[in-house]
Amino acid sequence: MRYLPVVGLFALLLLDLLVGGGSVSLVTGAILWKLRVPRVMTAVIAGGALAASGAQMQAVFRNPLADPHIMGVSGGAGLGAAIATMALGTSAAFFTGFTVAVAAFLGAFVAAALVVAVSARFRSVTTLLVFGVMLGFIFSALSSVLQYTAGEESLKLFYSWMAGSFSGCRYFEVALMAGALVIGLILAFCNGKGLDIILFGEEYATLSGASTRRILFLSMLSACLMTGTVTAFCGPLGFVGIVAPHLARRITGSSVHRQVLPCSLATGATLALAADILANLWPIPLPVGSTLALIGIPLILLILLHRNTSNVKD
Repeated sequence: MRYLPVVGLFALLLLDLLVGGGSVSLVTGAILWKLRVPRVMTAVIAGGALAASGAQMQAVFRNPLADPHIMGVSGGAGLGAAIATMALGTSAAFFTGFTVAVAAFLGAFVAAALVVAVSARFRSVTTLLVFGVMLGFIFSALSSVLQYTAGEESLKLFYSWMAGSFSGCRYFEVALMAGALVIGLILAFCNGKGLDIILFGEEYATLSGASTRRILFLSMLSACLMTGTVTAFCGPLGFVGIVAPHLARRITGSSVHRQVLPCSLATGATLALAADILANLWPIPLPVGSTLALIGIPLILLILLHRNTSNVKD
């Protein structure tokens, strides 16, 4: 059972390499190495990063539905993308995917810096949660203002980014996301015992001698770094960060984060690959954000129904 995510990950990874434009017999080395391999690597890294971020958010906020985007990082990325596509004029020179990704990353970085700064100042999880949600609302409102005044081409590019995709990333962008994932995971594992302790509440963590401020700071830094980088290049992708940690805890039969985090990583990557395969089965590829929702929402409902059924039996 514990090896199921790893087996599923490798099976879907190989399957995803076979999916895309053109038949399998027509796939050349150039198509495979320049298009499909970077796309599959992006899916694996993005799914793993969002899942690891979600595991930390659910522990810190002690909320099973906490999402890595809850801290306003995706809102900041959206505002950055909106500025790049709508406030820089109609020059075609600005309308490139990399320009949008850089602007989205800067927006996510600003949001992450604000969240990390607040987490270093306050110990209250509730205060941090409210700050993150309000920050997201502010960024979304500003993005809406820009959308209202934007032209047709600008809106088309912005909505293309918002829809989400694992395609279009080159090895340079893949390397950036991989670097963010490695740093984020190092921070998460260093903070593993703190995440285990804070599951019992802030008062318990304080009485046990743990620094809740340090736990919050490290978890926010890790999650914001991984979520911000992935969102910049892939768009705001939901549901992986919610579903994957739940599946990881069920598979491992534990809430200890030294077990949950690696399993979440594999489970999140598997979900992202499944969504990418579903998106690329058609003549015109579907948005990955939509296919993730089609996979993630039923899984969330099954988890909630199973939990309610267990509570009734008890």
